[in-house]
Amino acid sequence: MSKAVLVTGGGGYIGSHTCKEVARAGHLPVTLDNLIHGHKTAARWGPLIEGDIRDRGLVERTIREHRIEAVVHFAGHAYVGESMRDPCGYFGNNVTGSLSLLEAMHSCGVGQIVFSSTCAIYGVPQSLPIPEDNPQRPINPYGESKLFVERALHWCGVAHGLRSVALRYFNAAGADPDAEIGEDHDPETHLIPLAIGAALGKHPPLEIYGADYPTADGTAVRDYVHVADLAEAHMLALDYLDRGGASTAFNLGTGRGYSVREVIATVEQVGERSVPHRIAARRPGDPASLIAAPGRSRELIGWAPQRSDLQTIVATAWRWHAR
Repeated sequence: MSKAVLVTGGGGYIGSHTCKEVARAGHLPVTLDNLIHGHKTAARWGPLIEGDIRDRGLVERTIREHRIEAVVHFAGHAYVGESMRDPCGYFGNNVTGSLSLLEAMHSCGVGQIVFSSTCAIYGVPQSLPIPEDNPQRPINPYGESKLFVERALHWCGVAHGLRSVALRYFNAAGADPDAEIGEDHDPETHLIPLAIGAALGKHPPLEIYGADYPTADGTAVRDYVHVADLAEAHMLALDYLDRGGASTAFNLGTGRGYSVREVIATVEQVGERSVPHRIAARRPGDPASLIAAPGRSRELIGWAPQRSDLQTIVATAWRWHAR
């Protein structure tokens, strides 16, 4: 049955792809975005309300006017390096904004939420791949802010019966297979668009932050997940809650990691041109390797990534950025 879903941050990268998936499933995505990082052009599959989730009155009016039945919550800052420079800003935005949203949901009787969390809550992992029961010891304010919200979801469930799914992504990457939307950050800090931009001459030479990590080639290793696969996971999580599923949290990853040098090589292969680059110092707050143990997502919601091999990720991103 069709329903209205509030998507906070629906003008952003993963949010816009999820709005497309929600609409494809026959529901109405209602985007609430302050457009600091999001884009009006990306919010094209349902109504766009321009505003901040910290404006509780606006959130409540939006919920009531559109008869919202569930929420997918992306709105927040998401840069590790920036969080190390501005921790108070990250807690003010990510934590205060999320608490305002949860209060508005409770006031309006909305009891289901899918939360955009992160593998950064684990910090430096005890072992690889990282299971959901790995100790949660963030090493940057970004991860700490997301962990706080996960804990708030738990206690809102205890107090008010809120049911939630927290999706701990690893590295979102790629672009819409139809090339309608893609990754468009300002400033851009993610590896694949920066590598593509350097290859196309649109960005300066790529900086590799650290070539002395304890990895096979000395560069950091990450588990990349195609953004369209992530969008599908959010829809599956909504369906899970709609069927009465209990609150839970799990990883969204592939179980396979790629180094920075491997990503560069793939961009060069797909684009048939070189990626100018140089070695720079490590960034504070960056672990050497982050790779998911992804089995729980398949068990609970039936999610298995279909487009998350590195070749497909880079090819879709290249089409988006090169057009």
